[in-house]
Amino acid sequence: MYKQFEFSQKLKSRLLILIVLGALLAIGGILLNLDDTHRIWANVLLNGFFFTAIALGAMFFIAVHVLGESGWQTSISRIPEAMSLYVPVGGLFMLLVLVGMHNIYHWSHTEDLDAILKGKSAFLNPVAFSIRTVAYILAWTVLIFKIRKLSLASDKSDNIKLFNKNRTWSAVFIVVFAVTSSTAAWDWIMSIDSHWYSTLFGWYIFSGFFVSAVAMIIILLFTLRNMGYMQHVNEEHLHDLGKYLFGFSIFWAYLWIAQYLLIWYSNIPEETIYYVKRLEDFPNLFIINLVLNFVAPFLVLMARGTKRKINILLITSIIVLCGHWIDTYLGIWPGALGHATFGILEIGMTLFTLGLFLFAFYHNFAKAPVVQENNPYFKESFDYDNIR
Repeated sequence: MYKQFEFSQKLKSRLLILIVLGALLAIGGILLNLDDTHRIWANVLLNGFFFTAIALGAMFFIAVHVLGESGWQTSISRIPEAMSLYVPVGGLFMLLVLVGMHNIYHWSHTEDLDAILKGKSAFLNPVAFSIRTVAYILAWTVLIFKIRKLSLASDKSDNIKLFNKNRTWSAVFIVVFAVTSSTAAWDWIMSIDSHWYSTLFGWYIFSGFFVSAVAMIIILLFTLRNMGYMQHVNEEHLHDLGKYLFGFSIFWAYLWIAQYLLIWYSNIPEETIYYVKRLEDFPNLFIINLVLNFVAPFLVLMARGTKRKINILLITSIIVLCGHWIDTYLGIWPGALGHATFGILEIGMTLFTLGLFLFAFYHNFAKAPVVQENNPYFKESFDYDNIR
């Protein structure tokens, strides 16, 4: 009933061109900045984390719906499933960050620690940081592969036991994700500003990469529909995706302002410095970040009808995705470099990583039927209406 996706040679060639172009620009940028190793490693962290987090958010999208016994997403679940398989590839970038950690994390210079950093040294030290990084990547990869394996097995059998096993492993993933998504955010992003901390930082990062994952799902759905696939996806499915994009953009903004107000109200120097840096040294990006990630999606998607139109969702998703790349940039650059930089290095590294992400997605998407017809909620996914 549903034709298998074919990863055509034409599409492969285009993605390879994107990857090579990105690699050449990145190499050129590295050669031009050999005396600024902080900038080089910051780019590795930025794009390594950003696309790995999107892939991780895609698996969260699957797991939370399986646990919630939701049916509507069955028609599109193979998209986030294929996205999630990028995690081990992105994990290689995060392992590479371990090589250049001294260029990003001040606390890694163990011979030059002040009293505050010495107090955090039991957690923030190169050995513990490296062990945790490897553990995150291994745990996420094992669980994602296990869930993917059960999903593929269900294509050949309608045995309900496969679905129940998938639900069990989804529950395991959610528990592991709940802990590691926060601790990874502390390790990889928050510890760059090592004298500062926020108790809701893990939630803040989660909201950003989950809404980015939803935006990427919408973008990939649009491209697949243009290629003649996923024609079964209707306005009801688009509406639910639009509600996620709208709702989590608001949730991100709520956490953004909550964190800002708590730090402003407390007026403790170690905490206020986080926003002082960003307001004084990155004023334009600070405002752009808020406009792209909250104002734009809020105004565009407020109306019910806009959530049901793929072209509007596509444009909004691109805006949100760019916005959260900037948000991640603002999480890294002030602490790692102290000043804004944007040139062929940033462009090249982003294009290179984006190309790898898309190539991995289409490669994995082609390995399975575009829908799970044996899923017990398959029929339900087409027999419902969004009444709100």
